Amino acid sequence: MKNVAITKLRINYKTLEEFKQFKEYGNQELSMLEDLRTNMIENDSESPFYGVYFGDRLIARMSLYTVTEKYDQFFDPPQDYLELWKLEVLPDFQKKGYGQALVKYAQEFNMPIKTNPRINSHGFWKKMGFETASYNMERDLGENPLIWMPKGVSEHK
Repeated sequence: MKNVAITKLRINYKTLEEFKQFKEYGNQELSMLEDLRTNMIENDSESPFYGVYFGDRLIARMSLYTVTEKYDQFFDPPQDYLELWKLEVLPDFQKKGYGQALVKYAQEFNMPIKTNPRINSHGFWKKMGFETASYNMERDLGENPLIWMPKGVSEHK
């Protein structure tokens, strides 16, 4: 896979317009759009989204949130971790390493990562070093999270 440039996406009308081409366009983007309309956020606001551009077209994206130890109800002992959501690559650009590049970028933060994969994507996540969570209080919420642990970080329950 060639070197892929990961960009922290700005929250602005252009970015939100680009998001409309992704299947996972939903409440999160609509609330950001509403915030923009009411001028609560600016172009340089802290964005949880990272993306890959091909020319000037956004072709892949993910959202990455830090969950602090204070709010961790997943790991034991509680610790800071990343929650990876909305990883998506446009159909014409799939299987070319763009999704892998985004996940590797997240792994470079050297923090545990939790994700709730979409159906039929478990093979991808396993290849990226993610494992099924053995202890999981969130299964009651219909989630089936996978986790990735950096070397040297204590395991979850």
